[in-house]
Amino acid sequence: MVFKRQPGPLGVGGPTVDTVLDAGAVRPGGTLSGRVELAGGTAGHDVEQVVLELVARVETAPGEPGAGESGAGESGGGEPGDGAGVVAFGRYPVGGAFRLAAGERREVPFSVRLPWETPVTELRGRPLGLALGVRAEPAAGGDGDRSDPAPLRVAPLPAQEAVLEAFEQLGFGLRSAALEHGRIGGTGQRLPFRQEIGLTPSARYAHQLDEIELTFLAVPDALEVVLETDKRGGPSSGGGHDALSRFTVPHTGPAGPQDWDDLVDGWIRESVEHRESYDCHAVFGHESPAPSPPSTPSASSTEL
Repeated sequence: MVFKRQPGPLGVGGPTVDTVLDAGAVRPGGTLSGRVELAGGTAGHDVEQVVLELVARVETAPGEPGAGESGAGESGGGEPGDGAGVVAFGRYPVGGAFRLAAGERREVPFSVRLPWETPVTELRGRPLGLALGVRAEPAAGGDGDRSDPAPLRVAPLPAQEAVLEAFEQLGFGLRSAALEHGRIGGTGQRLPFRQEIGLTPSARYAHQLDEIELTFLAVPDALEVVLETDKRGGPSSGGGHDALSRFTVPHTGPAGPQDWDDLVDGWIRESVEHRESYDCHAVFGHESPAPSPPSTPSASSTEL
């Protein structure tokens, strides 16, 4: 899933605008840099301000109002049941007022920090099929047209990558990755949508689970991991609510005798126990003890 990208016009005969990102992937909470390129049209224009906007294409559940074109941090409105919409989740002024002469070319460089909850779009350089983008909005002569989004590549934080590698080492496989509209109750989630990574269970848990959905909610000093367990043949398969468990780990990861595989395996076992005990009721607040950094998890020979 991608955004169409081409220079965006600011009215007939007006200037055009394009957003160009520096090469390479950025991590959540990291610095995104690039430039906004403007080209003057047939007449001069007064550009009031250049604003950079982060956008994502977000899925909506059947019957839920579509995300539509919404402002940063808003759930926005589109047509009910449209299945997907574009949500803005960050706005940054990057350029002040200036006069853009007819035919003039001008670049506005920028360097902004991504939100910590920015979804991951690739794993080990392999795209996950999500659409994130960056577009520029120069207010010129009263017009507020935007450039088409430049695709945004986001690589996982070290702790996120270690958790995914641990799931892989434990025999889980990558089934899907999607951006879902709405917030998870009982968490510190700030964005109006969340990333869900669907994992197929290992042989050990195949008789108990159909799927685990993993959501990362990062903050500057920690990573909140939410596990949603879908019980095989359970009431959730008939439309009930899946059980949720959440755990917190510092960005530095576990330390001491505990490694990532042991830590994540403990999360899975606890989640399964809660799933079996409470069936379809959500379970919140089960944080892992503040663990310490293990030896670096080894790379798996089988990719997720």
